[in-house]
Amino acid sequence: MSAIRFKAIITMTSTLLSSAVAYLRTGQGPAPEPAEVVTALLAAEKQSKREKQHYQYEQLLGTWRLGFVSGTQMKRSRPNAKPIKTVGKGRFLPRLLTISIAYTATSEPAGMSEPVSASGAESGSVTNSVTFGALNLQLQGPTRFWPNTNSLGFDFTQIQASLGPLKLYDGAMRGGTSKNEAFKTQTLKDQAFFTYFLVQAECIAARGKGGGLALWVRQ
Repeated sequence: MSAIRFKAIITMTSTLLSSAVAYLRTGQGPAPEPAEVVTALLAAEKQSKREKQHYQYEQLLGTWRLGFVSGTQMKRSRPNAKPIKTVGKGRFLPRLLTISIAYTATSEPAGMSEPVSASGAESGSVTNSVTFGALNLQLQGPTRFWPNTNSLGFDFTQIQASLGPLKLYDGAMRGGTSKNEAFKTQTLKDQAFFTYFLVQAECIAARGKGGGLALWVRQ
């Protein structure tokens, strides 16, 4: 690929993703075409690999609202070929449904004037919240960041459910204590994870272990 063509792809990718992020943050204007957003995310992923981009866990800290997902689909390259898993068509999540993910660190993150170290906050916790009307469900558990691949492994060990002010449940999931202990010694392949290929001040994007793509905006 020529340098000029690659630069053009980067520019197009940045423009499309900026439009998607603006739409998710404001809800105003027409939504970008989902197929184009998927193409832009794939281009951003390829660019990240090409440039060997590395992130730190500190950059993920905060709360992010899920706005766009692709899912996966099975396709055949020819009629009798073995089906392979590919990225799905993609869709924006409805605004009536709020799904957010919050990452916290188990140690103090480096200050803005200090260099960010790979070991400064590799471990932490995650809270995944789903809100639909008065119903709120929260799943919590440990995280571990693997900087060599920009992958964040996680597990859910606690659950909270409420309906408005009424708390329906608050406690450990089945085997939560043992899962917390097991998580400390697991390798990445044993964990659920997201591999991040785009981390910016207002948005993050990743490919899940199952192969789908996701785009979040800062909440």
